Amino acid sequence: MKKFLVSFAAALALLFALGTLGGAAVLRAYPTTYREETLRYYDDWRLVLSLIKAESGFRADATSNVGACGLMQILPSTAAFVAERNEIESYDLYDPQDNIRIGCLYIRYLEERFPDLTAMLAAYNAGEGTVRLWLVNPDLSPDGVRLTGIPYTETARYVKKIEKYYSNYKKIYLTNEGK
Repeated sequence: MKKFLVSFAAALALLFALGTLGGAAVLRAYPTTYREETLRYYDDWRLVLSLIKAESGFRADATSNVGACGLMQILPSTAAFVAERNEIESYDLYDPQDNIRIGCLYIRYLEERFPDLTAMLAAYNAGEGTVRLWLVNPDLSPDGVRLTGIPYTETARYVKKIEKYYSNYKKIYLTNEGK
């Protein structure tokens, strides 16, 4: 009975979210493409899909003006670092499976160094060294862990965008289960 009530409550909440946020258009705006692939390498598919949405708009062939590649917009130098660290011999950043694998491993690497979500997302965008400098600045971090200010406008917008997408993914898809 308890499982039924939880499922029923989840279904009602989903219907409310869809009605409030715009139904089918919302589901199209927040697709679950690559959810199962993501779960192979990372436990929160909603966060990874939020990154993919922000980085490439789910375009596996995307390339940025600085050379970041694929769904998660990974720089070749970052991919080489992650591949070496994880003993990955070959990969193609335009292959969704390879890109998600490298990207998820990189997110896990950053999370180990930056337990604060804002700091981790900022590091994904601006770089690990840059965020370390921000964390020692008391105007940007009260405790050296949480990032409360981001001096780069582009990175600040990037983090806010992903946090918004992540919040919406959590509202629309109430559980983080893969199936």
